[in-house]
Amino acid sequence: MFKLVVAGTIVSMAAASHPINADMVKTIKAKTSLWQPIDTDANPLNQYTHEQLLSMLGTYIVPSNKQYPGSEVVETPSDFDARTQWGNKVHPIRDQQQCGSCWAFGASEAFSDRFAIASNGKVNVVLSPEELVSCDTNDYGCNGGYMDMAWEFLENHGVTSDACFPYTAGSGFAPACATKCANGEDFSKKFKCVAGTIRQSQGVDQIKSEIYQNGPVEGAFTVYEDFFSYSSGVYHHVSGGVAGGHAIKILGFGTENGTPYWLCANSWGTGWGMQGFFKIKQGDCGIEDQVFSCTPDLTGH
Repeated sequence: MFKLVVAGTIVSMAAASHPINADMVKTIKAKTSLWQPIDTDANPLNQYTHEQLLSMLGTYIVPSNKQYPGSEVVETPSDFDARTQWGNKVHPIRDQQQCGSCWAFGASEAFSDRFAIASNGKVNVVLSPEELVSCDTNDYGCNGGYMDMAWEFLENHGVTSDACFPYTAGSGFAPACATKCANGEDFSKKFKCVAGTIRQSQGVDQIKSEIYQNGPVEGAFTVYEDFFSYSSGVYHHVSGGVAGGHAIKILGFGTENGTPYWLCANSWGTGWGMQGFFKIKQGDCGIEDQVFSCTPDLTGH
């Protein structure tokens, strides 16, 4: 599947200075009270080089190759958190490490939650981002990927459990596509979308409705350099240039201090942000432009 990669989506022509610095923190504090930066010395990402920070991104934010149906709009509450609604059916924060595999993590994490929710907990398993990274030939492993192609893979091929094909690409090098499970499970047992159910939710009401009815979705946004210093509050771009495109799991929504936000799960470990989670202002950084999900196929599970 061919796609044109446009400049500024996965890797930017970044400035020479490291984006995590005291001047950046000072600027953020001066320009906004909606979100709070973490001091440079306490930032868990300050150990990484500029190049390593960019490698934690990896989503090509370009128009989809085809048009997907949207989501049914229903009445939703003003505030919603999938963790409160569905408990342990919403799985913990993960860490992609030094691999541009956010596109695979966002998809597999949202899909894991959706299987647990749709099956009322019967199928409560963490699914394998590694299978997407290593086996999805329409994407580029640790060098990035497309969200629509990831969901096409989940529909046409499916993925195994994380226990079957564990994540080992954190160093930036993806292993070969596996042919058998590491834990002895049946490698042919795949978790797939029901055929023809990939949805691209369009706009705030559709995204809210999709999450409220069916569980978390995968979204993507343009990361600016100030995002690396996020600690808490409702993020919006304040300072710094484009760093790249990044995919995440969106699991809720609400309003804080009069500002509407999306609640998201990042894949940078629990030391970053609000124990791995963050809030982002609705409409900011293109967060609503690419939002994908599907209906899990429970047949055989």
